[in-house]
Amino acid sequence: MTDASIDHQIMWNRLIAVVEEQGTTMVRTAFSTSVREAGDLSAGLFDLRARMMAQAVTGTPGHVNAMAESVAHFVREIGPENIREGDVYLTNDPWKGTGHLHDITVVSPTFRHGLHIGFFACTAHVVDIGGRGFGPDANEVFEEGVLIPIMKFADRGTVSADLIRILRANVREPVQLIGDLYSLAACNEAVDRRLQDMMGEFGIDDLEALSDYIYETSRNATHAAIRQLPDGRYSNTMQVDGYDAPATMIVELVIDGDQLTADFAGTSGMSRFGVNVPEVYTRAYSCFGLKSAIAPHVPNNAGSLEPFRISAPEGCILAARRPAPVSVRHILGHFLPDLVFGALHKAIPGSVPAEGASALWNIQISSRSCDPDSGLPNSEVLMFHSGGTGARSQSDGLSATAFPSGVSTMSVEATENVSPIIVWRKDLRQGSGGAGTCRGGLGQTVEIEPRSGYEFYFNAMFDRVDHAARGLKGGSAGEQGFVELTDGTKMQGKGRQLVKNGKRLRLRLPGGGGYGDPAKRSREKVRADVIGDYITAAQAREDYGFEE
Repeated sequence: MTDASIDHQIMWNRLIAVVEEQGTTMVRTAFSTSVREAGDLSAGLFDLRARMMAQAVTGTPGHVNAMAESVAHFVREIGPENIREGDVYLTNDPWKGTGHLHDITVVSPTFRHGLHIGFFACTAHVVDIGGRGFGPDANEVFEEGVLIPIMKFADRGTVSADLIRILRANVREPVQLIGDLYSLAACNEAVDRRLQDMMGEFGIDDLEALSDYIYETSRNATHAAIRQLPDGRYSNTMQVDGYDAPATMIVELVIDGDQLTADFAGTSGMSRFGVNVPEVYTRAYSCFGLKSAIAPHVPNNAGSLEPFRISAPEGCILAARRPAPVSVRHILGHFLPDLVFGALHKAIPGSVPAEGASALWNIQISSRSCDPDSGLPNSEVLMFHSGGTGARSQSDGLSATAFPSGVSTMSVEATENVSPIIVWRKDLRQGSGGAGTCRGGLGQTVEIEPRSGYEFYFNAMFDRVDHAARGLKGGSAGEQGFVELTDGTKMQGKGRQLVKNGKRLRLRLPGGGGYGDPAKRSREKVRADVIGDYITAAQAREDYGFEE
């Protein structure tokens, strides 16, 4: 390794630390609980050619990998000749951002000694963007909220007062939304100072040589990892709940030397409801699944993403056309790693997990006073819950864990502090993980009730209610999810529904699939599962033939 390569490697490591500070700054300054509690965000540094050089570890693959494409749209639409110091740009266009209106991407150019050298970009999920609210019921994107085209949030340091007024007038939570916009802009500005310090320390005035090194090194390492796979065609099919009808997703992986393509031909057509996925989000989670299985050691950037070629037929549910509703595109999007894993398992058996709950069980709660004349304020809050992950060849699945999104569990106390609800129960769901040599991870049970004087509407955006996570190599499927009131009333897995005062909503989240023949699970592990209440004694007998 040359001296220049050593310098570049040191600077590369520093850049990763710089953008991680960008992400954590956003967490500290955000107004929405989805960002400051769950970390539903992304942050990264881009060169002049809009190539992502480094990304913060804090954040989600859907945001990060979609943002990796979006900066190029900003450069084209703003125009290089219109980029000035002090500018801040933004959009929530689902097809040019990260897949739905609730994600706002902010891009800020960075300059050194008066010369433009690159961009910082970040994305955050906002609790409200107007329209129907965060849920799947719309029939067009126009119903789902305010679409902000790529435009200037700040022009040479002056924030657009007209944009702020328009947004304030069209959302239910203007303080949270406007606060989050300033948070996004501020984290880009704050981290720019860290970049300037680093560049001064190493005596460089532009990022081009460093960016080329990062891009080529990462791309070559990823191609080398693909080259280790057996050539061939490998396919997988998965059926999930959809909205009014099940959706079928099909992928074929083609591995040829150091080239890998994923084609989703044959996948179901678009839905009338907001479960559709813009192709940018399909690419984001497909690349994540493939890279995490094939080249997990390579840092995530434009170079390591370039070798994966992803395509879906325009107009299918994974490549939705405007103006399709796309509000809850994360549901099908979160299944994509499991879908490509199923195909990869045929190429490299034993390297990927069984299917998991995968899609977050997000719930948007709109609390309203039972008496309109009471003067009690309305409230909007978003809660994230996770089911179990699939078991792996050598270890059990993880319980109540957000894979593939990676968001954190939201604190009950923080949620109750900003919304008139009570969370009465939040515990692991006994017996929900699929049986196997390695057991699937458990889902959880959550019970939520409106406080005195309130009722609430909730937007259900759940899956695996009708289609459980499948086991692998003889492992059993995980338990399906259930949505109900505690009095036994069955509720729907998707759509806006009412919980009246005095009633309590119960969510029973799905578990992950098991891996391997249950008969081969060690007696000690089965006994420990019974003692720990992961499974019942009856399940131990029925699934594992275990008797004390």
